[in-house]
This record gives sequence, structure tokens and C-alpha cells, in this order.
Amino acid sequence: MTQTTEAAAVRQPPKPTRARVHRAWFVAAVTFVTIIGAAAFRSVPGLLIDPLHEEFDWSRGTIGAAVSVNLALYGLTAPFAAALMDRFGIRRVVAVALTVIAAGSWLTVWMTAAWQLMLCWGLLVGLGSGSMALAFAATVTNRWFTERRGLVSGILTAASASGQLIFLPLLSWIIDRYDWRPAAVTVALAALAVVPFVWLLLHDHPADVGQKPYGAAEFVPKPPPVPGAARRAVTVLLSAVRTGPFWLLAGTFAICGASTNGLIQTHFIPAAHDHHMPLQAAASLLAVIGVFDVVGTIASGWFTDRFEPRRLLAVYYALRGVSLMFLPLLLGPAVHPPMIFFIVFYGLDWVATVPPTLALCREQYGEDSAIVFGWVLASHQIGAALVAFLGGVARDAFGSYDVVWYASGALCAAAALMALVIRRRASGEVAVA
Repeated sequence: MTQTTEAAAVRQPPKPTRARVHRAWFVAAVTFVTIIGAAAFRSVPGLLIDPLHEEFDWSRGTIGAAVSVNLALYGLTAPFAAALMDRFGIRRVVAVALTVIAAGSWLTVWMTAAWQLMLCWGLLVGLGSGSMALAFAATVTNRWFTERRGLVSGILTAASASGQLIFLPLLSWIIDRYDWRPAAVTVALAALAVVPFVWLLLHDHPADVGQKPYGAAEFVPKPPPVPGAARRAVTVLLSAVRTGPFWLLAGTFAICGASTNGLIQTHFIPAAHDHHMPLQAAASLLAVIGVFDVVGTIASGWFTDRFEPRRLLAVYYALRGVSLMFLPLLLGPAVHPPMIFFIVFYGLDWVATVPPTLALCREQYGEDSAIVFGWVLASHQIGAALVAFLGGVARDAFGSYDVVWYASGALCAAAALMALVIRRRASGEVAVA
């Protein structure tokens, strides 16, 4: 009787198992939420320029200098953060970075001098945010995915815009109704609120949970910690600067930063206010850019999986340059249809450049691509820092931002040409100058 039962059990086909969602998508979701929570600090600089100018009588150039320190450190920290993630793990680095951001934002509540703004918002928030830069998204994408990398990098890049969409209207309402200090506290609390999610849910590598990367044919063992994070970041840079594609990628991304974070994110709200547009209306327009940025960046990731990234970059920069040339004609006291068209058009192109730039870094530099992208991102933030500062100086000198819009449009045209001359790397070839 027992043998018959056992034979029947052997003949019985195994029960089908339900296909489970790959753990990589959960990690991507936690990363998305983390970047959204950290995006609060990215929404504040443009909102603070006028309140700080009015309360402390600091020039816009002085405030812009603090923002430029923040933006520059955001970029310069990124490649070291990518190397630190290889040494200590993603979870530890990101949790510490969020805590530093919260401390820097909280301390600004008690500042009374411009150097304190430089220290708190420039240094502390800049260092913390640099560890939460796009190199974080690149590291997660490279470790957890071998397929759909373009799409995932587009989604994670869009997370920052999603955070902007959430926080800009909220923070502008807080500043308009109360003061800028409660807004700074809100930023600190938002950063701290994400820390438990990172610590509990963000796994460093697929091997930690016994899985293959999404789309991989074979199991990938977790590599041992890489010692000498700073040395590795510098070594990768010294190798990359000897190649032509690095300078073209860095140059185009510097212009990307100059025409987005440094220009629109920092100076759009005060420029609109110069034309008597209410603060909340200008902040809402910037938030709407974030809405369409989500759509544009995810679409760009999808395009990057299917089309030549060099041509995508050229199109993106050319369209951005054209839109900036028209902006001085559109600013006014009220929101009208041409301005809405600009917001939609510009939003679709805001950081659509990231997925194809990431793809070109992977193509050219392989396993070092996350760190190389960190250095390329550093150039992005240096460009942003220069325009954040020079835009404020130009406003003080000319009483208008018009010259800044036109100059940025011309730079975008140059970036489109630079993207087209990035040469394709043949299979197995090492990128050389």
C-alpha cells in the first residue's frame, strides 16, 4: 500500500509555482522612495534666495555662492561615495548621508551670518547630498539588473523630480504662510524619516538574498569589500581622463547641470518673482516641471534600451537650448498658455540626459562605470555651481536674468554637437584618447 502511494506520488507532476516578483524590483522601489525623501533639500535653494535676501540683506551673489558650494560638493562627493558603497555597502553609506543632510538643514535654523549658510547648507548638506547623488542610482542599477538597466536608471533618476513635485508646493506654502525656518526643519525631518527604510529594506547585493541579478543567466557572487575607496576613485579618474570620451561626457554633463540645477532650479523662482509672479505660482510651475520630468526620464530610459544614446543626447540638448532662448519672452506676472507649454516641454527634457549618459559610461568603462559616472556627475555639479553663482552675480549686475538664459541656450547647442562626436567603442576595445 505504501509503495503504491509512493509510486503515485512520483508519477504526479509537481505543482506549478507562482512566478514571484524579482527582489531587484523591491530594491529599486526602496531606492526610489529614498531619493524622493532626500529630494526635499533639492527643492529649497530657489525658495530661499528672496527670504534670506530680505531678512539678512545678503546679496543674491552671496546666497548663490552658498548654493554653488552645495552643488559642487554634491558632484565632487559622488565618485567617492560610489567607491565607499563598494567598501562599506550601500545601506551604511546612504543612512549616514541622510543623517548628515538632516543635521545641516536643521542647523540653518540658528544661523545669523553668511559663513554659517556656507557651512550648514553648503558643506554639510552638500557632502550628504553628494552621497545620495545619481551614482547611488547607478550602483543599484549595475548590481541588481543586467536587463532593463536603461528603464531602471530612468525611473530612479525621475525619483528626484518626484520629490520635487511633492516638496516644492509644500515648502513654498510653508515659507509663504510662516517662515523659511519651518521649511528647513521639514527638510531635516524628511531626510530622517527615510533612514529606517534604508536600514531595514535596502540590500547591498543580490547574493545577500540568494538571487541572481534581474535578467542574469547565472548567479553572481558578492564581491569582497574593496579597500582604499578614495584611492580607487582617484585611480579610476586618472585612467578615465586619458580617454577622449570622458572629456566629452564630462563637458556635455557640465552643460546639463548648468542649464538645470544651476539655472532653472536655483534661479527660476526669483526670476519669475522679478516679473511679479507670486512665489507659490512660480514654485508650482517648477513642481510641474518635476511631473513631466518623471515622464520624460522614464521614457528616455526606455528609448536608451532601444536607440543610439549619442543621438538621443544630441536631440535632448538641442531642444533644451531652443526652449531656454524663448524663456525671457514668456516670464510675466501671470501664468499663461505659452509658459505652460515651456514648462511641459522643458520638464520632459530636464534630466532625460541621464539614462543615455549612464549607458555611454557603461559602454566605455565597464566595471568602473559607476565611479566614472560619479566623476562625470561631478562635472555636472561644477557646471551647476558656476551658474548658480554667476546667475546671482548677473542678476545683481544687470537687474535681470536675460543674459543667463541666452548664454545657457547657446551652451546647450554646443553640448548637442559634443554628444554627436563621442565615438562608439568596439566590443573588447579599451577606451583611449
